[in-house]
Amino acid sequence: MKNITNIQKFSVHDGDGIRTSVFFKGCPLRCEWCHNPETQRYEREMQFDSGRCTGCGACVKACPSKALSMKEGKPILDKKACVLCGKCENFCPARLREIIGREYTVKELAKELMKDQMFYEESGGGVTFSGGEVMAADMDYVLAAAKELSRQDVTLTIDTCGYVPYERFQQLLPYVDTFLYDVKVMDPELHKKYIGVDNELILENLVRLARDGARIYIRIPVIKEVNGNEKNMKETVSFLRERNIHPAKINLLPYHDTGSGKYQKLDMEYKGTDLHAPGREELEEFVQIFIEAGFADTKIGG
Repeated sequence: MKNITNIQKFSVHDGDGIRTSVFFKGCPLRCEWCHNPETQRYEREMQFDSGRCTGCGACVKACPSKALSMKEGKPILDKKACVLCGKCENFCPARLREIIGREYTVKELAKELMKDQMFYEESGGGVTFSGGEVMAADMDYVLAAAKELSRQDVTLTIDTCGYVPYERFQQLLPYVDTFLYDVKVMDPELHKKYIGVDNELILENLVRLARDGARIYIRIPVIKEVNGNEKNMKETVSFLRERNIHPAKINLLPYHDTGSGKYQKLDMEYKGTDLHAPGREELEEFVQIFIEAGFADTKIGG
């Protein structure tokens, strides 16, 4: 799969320097706080802002597949009948419909990414492949794109949750400058509760990546009810030290709900309504735990 939801220019929180971030569609995890729900499913899909719909019916008239019909003054979509042709998207006068996911050839993607080469060179930046989970995408495609960027002397950063077979990392290692590696919570049961899977494979892959000499930035999304406590931070420190893992940076990323409004548009339920970020003082205490353990380059935010 190689559906891409967004190519974000001038990204400054997805690795070093000024970067262009490519968001691949599809993810094996289901984090309750996910702020990119449009990247969870692998297939293309229709996003619809029903709350702003006036019920004009223009989309129903435009649909050649008869997948749309009016019910109680609102258009209803039959997903099985919809072929994602885009006619309703084009004819909606308020632009409330959008097809999420577009396929690019490697050549098309590289051409788009190279438009910002000047910014990469001046800032020490490059390209970041993100998601969703890029490591769960079509690896032949990802590998070909990575090789093309390497050929054009553009550095590649991979933003990953780590929940894929390690062979995928081995394939990409020669072409990747940095891995932004998520370590969400150390307790495997809590990990399964809030993320949908345990963390055994994720931690195993982190150990193997470190042993293979990868440059790693560890990123910890900090949620008060899940991992935003001293116990989890100290367990993370112990894991890193016991396995001789020396990340170049550690970023503590406070929880935010800026993506919660996307769920209704995708006919999905947002489960993070009872989650919160720790206070600034707590976050600074967590930073000190890492610094005192020898991880000097630890900070709040990306």
